[in-house]
Amino acid sequence: MVCYQCGCQLSEQDYCTSCGADVSLYKKILALSNHYYNVGLDRAKVRDLTGAIDSLEQSLKFNSRNVEARNLLGLVYYEIGECTEAMSEWILSMNVEPKKNIASDYIQRIQNNPSRYDVIRQTMKKFNQALAYCQQGSKDLAVIQLKKVLSLSPRFVKAHLLLALLHIDNEEWERARRELSKVLSVDRGNTQALLYVQEVERMLAPDDIEKNDKRRRKEETVRYQSDNEVIIQPSNLAEGTRSGFSTVLNVFIGLVIGAAAMYFLVLPANKEAAQSEAQERVETIAGQLDSKTNEIQQLENQVTTLRASVARLEASLDEYEGTEGKLQEMDRLFAAAATYLTTKDVGQTAELMDQVRENVKVEETSEEFQELFNVLLGIIGPELATTYNDAGYVSLRNKDYESAIESFAKAVYYDPKNSEALLGLGNAYRGNEDAVNAVTIYNRVVELFPDSDAARKATQWLASYDEGAME
Repeated sequence: MVCYQCGCQLSEQDYCTSCGADVSLYKKILALSNHYYNVGLDRAKVRDLTGAIDSLEQSLKFNSRNVEARNLLGLVYYEIGECTEAMSEWILSMNVEPKKNIASDYIQRIQNNPSRYDVIRQTMKKFNQALAYCQQGSKDLAVIQLKKVLSLSPRFVKAHLLLALLHIDNEEWERARRELSKVLSVDRGNTQALLYVQEVERMLAPDDIEKNDKRRRKEETVRYQSDNEVIIQPSNLAEGTRSGFSTVLNVFIGLVIGAAAMYFLVLPANKEAAQSEAQERVETIAGQLDSKTNEIQQLENQVTTLRASVARLEASLDEYEGTEGKLQEMDRLFAAAATYLTTKDVGQTAELMDQVRENVKVEETSEEFQELFNVLLGIIGPELATTYNDAGYVSLRNKDYESAIESFAKAVYYDPKNSEALLGLGNAYRGNEDAVNAVTIYNRVVELFPDSDAARKATQWLASYDEGAME
């Protein structure tokens, strides 16, 4: 553990022995981050991947530079089929610790395997198409598409859950239970799958109990008919040995007594019992119908909610589809990061980042996208700014003011602290006879770099402009 202020190794004391900074709270924060990492690791070992994700994200909230937690979070995402999120976590980990980081091995395994990378792209494309089919009401096509997705990525948890919901909507309870079992075999702590399993078991339980009761009664009794009587005899009752005459006599006496009992006792009682049983069955069936109706209503409400969610996903899906969509720009940003990590080619990296910046508004993208973009910008920015600054002064000397403005603008974008580039941009506007922009840029130089040579030069040029020139 090193000091956050001077970078020296910390001791057991609550202050840094090198710079004297108070590190007591800092140590507690790092300890909490490590605690949540250990909890996430334990949950991942028992395949509670949802719980592991929650713990690891909590660990990164306390310490975003916890490389072990970020690498493990990427592995968990990869295990449940979320390959894009996994790549994002590993790339961020490489920016924190570029040397001796196992995340580089994970990235190279995917990049060096074009077929695997193509499978990842095809999986996401087909899953998005399945969502589109759900919104259009083409549930059969959605089921077919999801089965293709799962043939490419059998551990894709979201695909299993959506397929289970479609089976539930079609009242295919056994198929839904099989899909949910596959989800729980990958992620035992998936709360959404557990809720669906509970609902499926509720729908299957009444039929299973009724079948088991009928089977048990059939096994425990033996039925046979004698004349107009139905005799029920337990199957384990052993038949006694009787002599011939006594057997016939007993049978005759039994028939006479049975006939009399049936006439005077059994028939009225059976009639009343049958009516009572029929009434009870009617009430039972009515209760079951009410229960089924309530359950169907609840499922219909869930389906309505699902369709609304699918509609929202479909609306956002358009932003990620197409050659100029956010998905394309995400690929370009990943390519820029991979290019810099593997080749250190600043020019090629900058070219890819310029394409991203031209096609999307970075400030409107996701937090992870902006973080990765800004990290790369901070790494290659100063070097690119120097290159564009030199090119701008060459164009300025050749009086090619348009090219000079373009070069200086890029230099300022890649390194906002470069006072020479900002002054050069003002000079280019002045040479191009654009007094308004020149004065604006000179004022920015004076405001941002008040004690620099660039500020003094900008002040001199501002003094040369009079009110007539401003107009």
